[in-house]
Amino acid sequence: MKKSDISNKKKKDSFSKKFKSESFILLIKPTENIYTSAVDRDLVEKELKKLIKAGFINIEISWSHNENWLDYVSNLRLKFPELNLGSASVRNKKSIDDSIKIGLNYSMMKGWDKDLLNYSNSKNHLLIPGIKHLKDLKQAIDLNCKIIKIYPVKDNVELINISQYKNIDFIAAGGLSISDIPLYKSLGYKAIVIGDMGFKNKKIDPKIYEWLRRRSN
Repeated sequence: MKKSDISNKKKKDSFSKKFKSESFILLIKPTENIYTSAVDRDLVEKELKKLIKAGFINIEISWSHNENWLDYVSNLRLKFPELNLGSASVRNKKSIDDSIKIGLNYSMMKGWDKDLLNYSNSKNHLLIPGIKHLKDLKQAIDLNCKIIKIYPVKDNVELINISQYKNIDFIAAGGLSISDIPLYKSLGYKAIVIGDMGFKNKKIDPKIYEWLRRRSN
């Protein structure tokens, strides 16, 4: 096994271990205002501090072509080094290069892109594919993907029977909320991604804090 393969395996194992006690990733989609407004940035950071205090660390930030994205996420990485911080909806080599430059823990594709996966692997960066077709799932498995996102999961939960695939950590995504955790856990998903239904108008869904409090009791 090549050194890069060993290092990538360690990253995958480390990522998966984060979900022994936590069952979701919170996706934050920066608005254009966040790059120019200190008030908006402070509101987001205030929510992140509350989450960390509650013991939650799994955050991903949607990648953007905005020239200020790199500086913004770099600043979050420096301020909150304890976060398991990743980039979401990556779609090209630049998004991978940006994520590596910041030192992000992982990235997630919105869809499936074999060439982008190979590029990320060549850079020794953990890229989690987004899958919505069975043929793409089989291709991802053939390429030794051990963590796979099913998106949009509500359209595919009956088409893709994840119980057939052993030794793979599946993540469900697409229009999910904290209340969806029990269902997708029962179906065998390791975790879910919560986006707009968890973080909207720069505020965290209060039910997320309730879930975190119950988990800690």
